[in-house]
Amino acid sequence: MALPLLLGVTILCFAVMHLAPGDPTMLMGDLDPKAHANEAMRAAQGLDKPIWEQYLYWVSNLAQGNLGVSLAPDGRPVWDKIAEALPLTLWLNVVGLVLVLLPAIPLGVWVAMRPFGVRDGVVTLLLYLGLAAPSVWLALLGMQFFGITLGWVPLSGLMSFGAENWPWWQRWVDILWHLALPLGVGLVGGLTGITRFVRGSMIETLQQDYILTAKAKGASERRVLAHALRNALLPLVTILGLSVPGLIGGSVIMESLFALPGLGQLFYNSVMMRDYPVIMALLTLGAVLTLIGNLLADLAYGFVDPRVKD
Repeated sequence: MALPLLLGVTILCFAVMHLAPGDPTMLMGDLDPKAHANEAMRAAQGLDKPIWEQYLYWVSNLAQGNLGVSLAPDGRPVWDKIAEALPLTLWLNVVGLVLVLLPAIPLGVWVAMRPFGVRDGVVTLLLYLGLAAPSVWLALLGMQFFGITLGWVPLSGLMSFGAENWPWWQRWVDILWHLALPLGVGLVGGLTGITRFVRGSMIETLQQDYILTAKAKGASERRVLAHALRNALLPLVTILGLSVPGLIGGSVIMESLFALPGLGQLFYNSVMMRDYPVIMALLTLGAVLTLIGNLLADLAYGFVDPRVKD
């Protein structure tokens, strides 16, 4: 069912995208006074044809691995733009996910060991405060405090001016310095959500009959927690699988705020410019990532839950 579902998503996205007022030729005419032949430009780019004909032309190119050429003034192939922006977004999301999981899982288990006590109450309160804080507000607050007031981190961009001439190790340090604040903001949001899920799932699992039986037979607390954690991770596997499409959607705000040249900023700029080929390519990529995330979650269930494997 993956291919029919993907086809339906592309049809819906293509139709909704063309509902927005204006087109690339109108924006080009506003930006360039010499671009007055809008009708000729529309004909050259195939925008004067019916929407169903435009879609059939696009999907036939997609089947051949051709995403087309950007309608932006640079006229670059869409593949080149995505390949240029993908590594940064992928690196940010993978590193951010690892930084979230490393403290979130132990913290959730630690709180679930003594539920509804003082420790649980304090941690839960802090988690809800972090969950209630919008990521945009946290980013702006971090930029004001750490970037402007203290001057510890840069506010935008990926590298300092002239860094391309520095030694490779110094360039990497400079890149990490620029990415410290975006990663920190993402860590706050991700830590609150994952820790809550681990805590809730662990508390529910520790109340199951087989856990109570293991305790009654004298199993050590460490062994009981090890058995409970494996089953408690099932909801987390689903969440991680559904977070795969966030490689694009979740990066739009952070990359736009911090001026990072990733897929999020590329998507935002393409929407503003009505760059249809780039928009459709990124939406299709998001749909493919969603399907892959669901597939990976299903496969991961077999490793986490022996009942599914059997």
